[in-house]
Amino acid sequence: SLWHSPELLSDIQDGYSVSGHLLVCFSSGYFIHDTLDIIFNHQSRSSWEYLVHHAMAISAFVSLIITGRFLVAAVLLLLVEVSNIFLTVRMLLKMSNVPSPALYEANKYINLVMYFAFRLAPQAYLTWYFLRYVEVQGQGAFLTANLLLLDAMILMYFSRLLRSDFFPSLRKGSAGRDVDGEKFLID
Repeated sequence: SLWHSPELLSDIQDGYSVSGHLLVCFSSGYFIHDTLDIIFNHQSRSSWEYLVHHAMAISAFVSLIITGRFLVAAVLLLLVEVSNIFLTVRMLLKMSNVPSPALYEANKYINLVMYFAFRLAPQAYLTWYFLRYVEVQGQGAFLTANLLLLDAMILMYFSRLLRSDFFPSLRKGSAGRDVDGEKFLID
């Protein structure tokens, strides 16, 4: 969406494209489906952070779809999905106990770069933009509050990632680990 319509970046509040609108609609459907999957498969207790994140995303995206405002902000926020590729590869490598630590090491650094580029940077920019330019009432206030909560979650996940991959000596004790001694949502 941003590749084909870079002019959208000049109007975060009222910019519109059909592809961006469809992307937000599709992503809303994904978040709804994943939420229901977590609930129906009785994973709510171990995945409560995902449920909170999904509830925030669904409520924000539905408000964007209904009002037609801040669509570009949603598209920018969806850039985080690029970094999920490397987070998923990381998790799969940990779960599979791949004998080559070089592959895990390479992904560890790529993951860190992608986390900055596609998760922290867009989030920081949007937070700055909302705090500086968006009205603090109505939908603007709701989205700003959502953004600030998301900031806290992203920073918490980032600290966990750093502790696990770059500073393992700072990791907390083994309380809360699953049967295999690993809790991949945290580690």
